[in-house]
Amino acid sequence: MKVTFKEWNAVATWRWDMPDDDVCGICRVQFDGTCPTCKFPGDDCALLLGKCGHSFHMHCLMTWIQQEASKGLCPMCRQKFEWKGNEEDGNATQNTQDITQDTTQDIQA
Repeated sequence: MKVTFKEWNAVATWRWDMPDDDVCGICRVQFDGTCPTCKFPGDDCALLLGKCGHSFHMHCLMTWIQQEASKGLCPMCRQKFEWKGNEEDGNATQNTQDITQDTTQDIQA
């Protein structure tokens, strides 16, 4: 038996590769939404995943880390927060510091 397709419509879906808990640990808003700082979801509201396994909206985490009381610790488990973004080059801590500085400049502007 031979089958011939006359038309084929493909549908694609995507999903963030994030833990089962799909809400920010700080603002408790779902990741497919937007953090309280952003007006629209998307690339401006990036997600950060720490080596400890907890995930946050970038703006929520940067606001947390900039507070002196946070001492640079994860708000969920209180371990030193290290971004899981670039483990292959060993610059996870440096990347977190760079993002903090960039976010501080954006907030001040």
